[in-house]
Amino acid sequence: MKRTIISITLVLLVASVFVMPASAAAGESSSAVYHRVKYGENLYRIALRYGTTVQAVAQLNGIANPNRIYAGQVLRVYPGAARTHTIYMVRWGDTLYAIARRFGVSAWAIAEANGITNLNRIYAGQRLAIPN
Repeated sequence: MKRTIISITLVLLVASVFVMPASAAAGESSSAVYHRVKYGENLYRIALRYGTTVQAVAQLNGIANPNRIYAGQVLRVYPGAARTHTIYMVRWGDTLYAIARRFGVSAWAIAEANGITNLNRIYAGQRLAIPN
């Protein structure tokens, strides 16, 4: 009997965490939504999907290392909270420095916005958030 009560309480507690606020379902960008990380996802892709930044998602969820998230983890995200960037698709022959020069920002700013640790390692087809 005691196990049943504890199990039901636990189920209700977990279910209450994953309920999306009504205002988020209605499309208000000021309300948080919850995203369950799928296998192969990273913070950059999640931030891009919701129109925010890696730093905003990491800070909101207390993530010290943005490269260390795991499948099944639930993240709180504010959609559109920081749409202060342009998306650029890397072409063959592009360098981070050339892209930065083209957009009038520093290569470090682009690297930081995209979680890039090696400025020489970008690839054709990669989508980069360029800070405005």
